[in-house]
Amino acid sequence: MSSFDAATVGNILSEIKDPEMGRDVVQMKQVSDIQVDGDNVALTLALTTYTAPLWDETYAEVEQVLREKLDGVGDVTVHREVLQRPPEKLGEVGLTAKSLITVGSGKGGVGKSTIAVSLALALRRAGCEVGLLDADVYGPSVPHLLGLEGRAEIVDNAIQPFDAEGIRVMSIGFMVPPGEAVVWRGPMLHHAMNNFLRGTKWGDLDYLIVDMPPGTGDVALSLSQMLPVTGAVIVCTPQEVALLDAVKAIAMMKTVNIPVMGMVENMSGFICPDCDNRYDIFGSGGAQKKAAELDVPFLGELPINIGIRRSGDEGLMTRLFDDPIVAPRIEQICYRLVKNLADANTKEPPMPTLSIL
Repeated sequence: MSSFDAATVGNILSEIKDPEMGRDVVQMKQVSDIQVDGDNVALTLALTTYTAPLWDETYAEVEQVLREKLDGVGDVTVHREVLQRPPEKLGEVGLTAKSLITVGSGKGGVGKSTIAVSLALALRRAGCEVGLLDADVYGPSVPHLLGLEGRAEIVDNAIQPFDAEGIRVMSIGFMVPPGEAVVWRGPMLHHAMNNFLRGTKWGDLDYLIVDMPPGTGDVALSLSQMLPVTGAVIVCTPQEVALLDAVKAIAMMKTVNIPVMGMVENMSGFICPDCDNRYDIFGSGGAQKKAAELDVPFLGELPINIGIRRSGDEGLMTRLFDDPIVAPRIEQICYRLVKNLADANTKEPPMPTLSIL
């Protein structure tokens, strides 16, 4: 006869917070079918796809807590279940997404689009529902990176996004002929962004990743006016001249009240595939140091890697997840981003300060 019962197990599990909502999983009715058989415990915990990169960590936490607090417990079995929690509409545009994450940079040529595509792929591979909007209207490269061609179709007055590995993709590259330059001023950019967000049949999304134009300008302003942007990821390379522009991009995001969720250092050293030696061609650690100075999270780094270049040129970015050097770094960036979002949800609101007169 065990010294605990299902009620005891439930009380212990009330300490576990749902990483999406920040409330305890028992209160949110995400725990079910608690069974105590002798000293063995089994239960089912349902989590949403929004926090898919954190599933392993959360289920491991449940098992660890039960082992620590149940005297004499034997086997602990936690069955996994997907909880359906649809997103609400964002802003007047009506986009149904739980988080809108922009990926930007202070200048071009730092691999911003590569990071945006890699992040979208990593989220999707983890189990999230993901959309990818290529808002870099002057130089759309997402279609090429994902090997997508053709013109966008309109069905029932809605633009049909392209599909890439289960990611719903939209880009100005699907709307204009190849090689044609887009020469638009602010009002036209605002109109285009509105059409992409409102007129595309995105469906229900956990994340909409937006590949921003380089620099600071109209697209960020339009997004901040149309939608509550969850946060921004800033991409830069290690050298000081690139960091100067990244600082401006962070300042712009703060000006339009878009939280900066973290910085990514791209082209961070070259790791020789033959000898594993690292060569810091553009320097290293600059973004991490700058992130600390600005009190901004650091999400991770990607090295200079010939596989990244080949995969992008050939439109086969999914191959990066077979690369033993690149894949874990992309997955780490994805994990840290989602973890930062979850930590923001689970933080207790600050206590109001009282002044005694």
